Amino acid sequence: MSVARVTEISATSPKSFEDAIQQGIARASATLRNVKSAWVKEQTVRVENGKPSEYQVNMMVTFVLED
Repeated sequence: MSVARVTEISATSPKSFEDAIQQGIARASATLRNVKSAWVKEQTVRVENGKPSEYQVNMMVTFVLED
């Protein structure tokens, strides 16, 4: 039997939502062991001078707890 925990993180990128997701998962994996999945809960884009300037994702990251 395994037990998992879910934690919410936020990641940003000036490039794209995909890049924000990649960076968020990479950072979570550097701190948390046994990351198994991530659910993108929200996506937000900040706009400056009529153009997107920053992409943000809020994710629910699931990781399995060790015995």
